[in-house]
Amino acid sequence: MSRRYFISLNLTGKTCLVVGGGQVAERKVRSLLECGACVVVVSPSITPGLAKLAEEDKLVYRQGYYRVSDLSGVFLVIGAANREEVNRQVADDCAVRNLIVNIVDDQTKGNFFVPAVVRRGELSIAVSTGGKSPMLARKIREDLEKTYGAPFGEFLELLGDLRQEVIRNVADQDLKRELLENMVDSEILSLLKEGCIERVKERLRSAYRGGRS
Repeated sequence: MSRRYFISLNLTGKTCLVVGGGQVAERKVRSLLECGACVVVVSPSITPGLAKLAEEDKLVYRQGYYRVSDLSGVFLVIGAANREEVNRQVADDCAVRNLIVNIVDDQTKGNFFVPAVVRRGELSIAVSTGGKSPMLARKIREDLEKTYGAPFGEFLELLGDLRQEVIRNVADQDLKRELLENMVDSEILSLLKEGCIERVKERLRSAYRGGRS
């Protein structure tokens, strides 16, 4: 298999179809909703969790079996039915229409798969094994969750604001590069891993003020 080209999709407002209504489908639906997608679920039955989301108008549920017309106006598709033949049909129909499709029980039938992801605010760290071992990807993700804790999300927000200030206010390109590098030096990253967010904030501000002076 050739190497995969990793991208970060903006799903805000995009219609995404999930075929299937079991626990795997529910996990996929929740991930899509977290990214702002408009989710449509097609399945003869759904989990209580999906039913609740439908009652709260957080997704559209069509009770019944998959049909090709379900692909109309769809941006991304996930085949998560508990019947292999249904998922295979979804994959075939999507291939003809050049749609982005993931088949949960056979990664080779789709054209993308979902990596294991650690999220800390706007920071996302993805782990992929090329579909060979989702379990290994999960184990590595769990290790990363311990290393890159909640302070990294808060740090990134502050870092983003300071970066914009540097870009606006520092004309010298060498000084600009030095300032930006100092804001993510090894000592700051070590402090973050230790959870010392207040000390990190002070070092960031000091680095910026020192560079400006």
